[in-house]
Amino acid sequence: MKKFAAVAILVLLAMAVWNLAFDAGDVHVMFGDEELDGPLAALVGLVAGGIGMLVAAVVMVFVGAVLALVFAGLGVMAIFGLALGAIVLAVAVSPLMLPLLVPVAIVWFVMKRRKARAAQQVSAPVAIA
Repeated sequence: MKKFAAVAILVLLAMAVWNLAFDAGDVHVMFGDEELDGPLAALVGLVAGGIGMLVAAVVMVFVGAVLALVFAGLGVMAIFGLALGAIVLAVAVSPLMLPLLVPVAIVWFVMKRRKARAAQQVSAPVAIA
């Protein structure tokens, strides 16, 4: 499949080169009221298209830079807003969570004591008779 794709791309490029090299006589380019045709029109069209692509690339770079700066500022404000919202939500919900936190605290305390006892028994020296 890879070999077929490479051959297909080469055939398409060969067709494009053939069309540019030997069939450029039927190209017509209009600049205002003036019409150019023939190989000169193909060259003028190619140069004008290249200049247009260059201008488009420069414009896209500048637009990307402006958008990066704008969205970076908006991103900082969005993160600050989300953090502030999380703090407000935590303060609003914390009194309501107290009935849930009391059993969790009891279980945590019991597990901590059990873990401390297990660690103490493991670290005690064993007497071998």
